[in-house]
Amino acid sequence: MLQILLSPNAPGEDRPAAKLEYIYSTISSNIAVTVAGSSAQNSALPTMAPSFLRENRFVRHFTPRLALSVALIALSTFNYGFDNQGIATSQAMLAYKKQFGDFNPKTNTYAIPTYYLSLLNSLNFIGFAFGLYIGSIISARYGRRMSMFCMSLWAMMSATVLISATTRGQVLAGRILNYTYIGMELSTCPPFQAEIVPAPIRGFAVGTYQTSLLLGGVIINSVCRGTSGLSSNAAWRIPMGLFYLVPLTVASCVWFIPESPRWLLLQDREEDALRSLQTLRGSDPSYNALEDLELLRLSLVEEHNKGRYSDLFRGTNRRRTLVAMGMNFFIQATGSPFTAAYGTLFVQSVGSINPFNYSIMSSCINFTCCLIGISITDKVGRRPILMAGSVLQVIWLFTMGGIGTAANPSLVQKQVIVAATALSSASLCFSWDPMNYIVTTELPASRLRDKTQRVASIVNIVTNFLFSFFTPYLLNAPYADLQSKVGFIFGALAICSFFFAYFCVPEMKGRSLEEINEMFDKNIPTRQFGSYVLEHRVGDKADVIEMEKAPADRVGDIPEI
Repeated sequence: MLQILLSPNAPGEDRPAAKLEYIYSTISSNIAVTVAGSSAQNSALPTMAPSFLRENRFVRHFTPRLALSVALIALSTFNYGFDNQGIATSQAMLAYKKQFGDFNPKTNTYAIPTYYLSLLNSLNFIGFAFGLYIGSIISARYGRRMSMFCMSLWAMMSATVLISATTRGQVLAGRILNYTYIGMELSTCPPFQAEIVPAPIRGFAVGTYQTSLLLGGVIINSVCRGTSGLSSNAAWRIPMGLFYLVPLTVASCVWFIPESPRWLLLQDREEDALRSLQTLRGSDPSYNALEDLELLRLSLVEEHNKGRYSDLFRGTNRRRTLVAMGMNFFIQATGSPFTAAYGTLFVQSVGSINPFNYSIMSSCINFTCCLIGISITDKVGRRPILMAGSVLQVIWLFTMGGIGTAANPSLVQKQVIVAATALSSASLCFSWDPMNYIVTTELPASRLRDKTQRVASIVNIVTNFLFSFFTPYLLNAPYADLQSKVGFIFGALAICSFFFAYFCVPEMKGRSLEEINEMFDKNIPTRQFGSYVLEHRVGDKADVIEMEKAPADRVGDIPEI
């Protein structure tokens, strides 16, 4: 067994390593107590499973306790999908239009004014920005679990405002409040997931943020389809009642999952960090939490030297910051606000398919494509998926725009426009949507992680706000009235996103966060990240990196420190 010193104390001094080794042996021998009696069963899984399952990276790295923790964190994102798709689909309901729209005597129909659509889908980002800031502060000071608990309580309050709304102003207020919760969620959930999972499955785990969002969209779109025929306000209030379920579940269960070991170590709570690692990953009898604890310690050596915002644009950090900002710009600039906030209304205006059937179909396709994307990213890599997604978006968006140039499109042409709209959204969900969270989580230096996330999120918010605000004016008369020709605008930006991914986004699949830090510090060129081999230096950080990535049956081959 490797003897790893967790403190550089001189000989003769009281070393915390001995205490932690004793704690580790105690935790290991009494794990049935510390993990509620489940470890004995879990420990048998690696040996009882067939050989082909033991070779699978998910079975090998996802212990039952870790899987449950990742699942609960991902569950929190359901409410993002509920709000994102629930509001968008409700806008197409007759009951919603009667309550919050205007009557047009010429057409004898109700319609929601363009200016209100613009405000409803853009002002919410005021709350989003506030939530990002508050969530990052709570998460850094009081822990990831406390942040999840607080945002869940907030979500139940904002849901009450939305469900009881009778005026446009109350809906706006409720959505701004609800997006405060969503901002807190974005600042907490992806980093939390990245900090508790090992590198070989980090891409999949962080990608579940987007998958959960889309699955929430599938559920609420299905509910909206069922209630769309109701003539009363229950048509849109019933779907919004789902806004209570997820935060209530998360608030009730979050204290049963372990805290982030990285955060605990930052608080000098080494014993708790060791216990958290053992609880999350210790069902494999060959796992040694002391090794991971030392890896975390090495990665956080500079954490006590808190960086300033100006440091984000100095030295090698400038490159990381600009890539994170670019990722968050292109995820919104290539059509996400158009398909997410206005897709159902746009399809309703085209008139070739029931818009509520479309919303279910589109959300199911999006979920499937996202699941495929996050399942292969740790094998294929981030860059190929990003570039493939950009190419597909260019094809579908220019198809939509090109057919839209016809003065009187036929039914078949209208159906192609609808299909291209759905496929452009699916291409985004396969690539840029999940990869953005993964890449932005992997990029930052440890001491600047929170600040990098905040700056990148500001770019996301500003871009989303601008496109959400102006898209209704681009689509509708008497303004630009582009309709499907708006695809030319988003398609041109998708071309730019391809070149950005090719020239700027490094390949980080399978790399530990510590390896990524080292490669950025060495200014490795973008297109060499994936093939670069770190030098092996006995007794330093590279040894610890090899420990993390070595299979359990090769632990004895690692040089002793």
